[in-house]
Amino acid sequence: MATRTVFYSFHYDRDVFRVQLVRNIGAIDGSPALGGQEWETVRLRSRDAVVKWIDEQMSYKRAVVVLIGRETASRPWVRYEIEKAWNANKPLVGVYIHGLSSLGTADSMGANPFDAVDGVVGVPVFDPTRRDHLGRIDTQATYNYLKDHLPGWVDRAKARA
Repeated sequence: MATRTVFYSFHYDRDVFRVQLVRNIGAIDGSPALGGQEWETVRLRSRDAVVKWIDEQMSYKRAVVVLIGRETASRPWVRYEIEKAWNANKPLVGVYIHGLSSLGTADSMGANPFDAVDGVVGVPVFDPTRRDHLGRIDTQATYNYLKDHLPGWVDRAKARA
């Protein structure tokens, strides 16, 4: 990919702290951080306001990175963003983030959100989750692995054939 400007798709309420960790890596120029108050303002206006915001933010991004947490696949706006990107032939990639720390804890793995959108196939999905010798998620090792691999994974994002 020539430039790494991406739109991050994720479940805001549950994963915002994990997403901030991904943004702080700094290897990818992601969509602007939308604070909780700003998101609530957009979300409460109307469905059309949310669609307009998503469409505007996604329009100038090179790819869409779906940051996959425990409940991401069930989120209607994430499904909308996947469908929008797929139909616009924007490259898509998924990255599991349940192994990152959110307020000191990791989460359980969620379903693949690409399976929840009809017609979307072949999107690469990566899981940076690392475990310690006891099988517990090691959030620091997961972060370091993600930091080392995220740019390459974004470069492997897939557009609709």
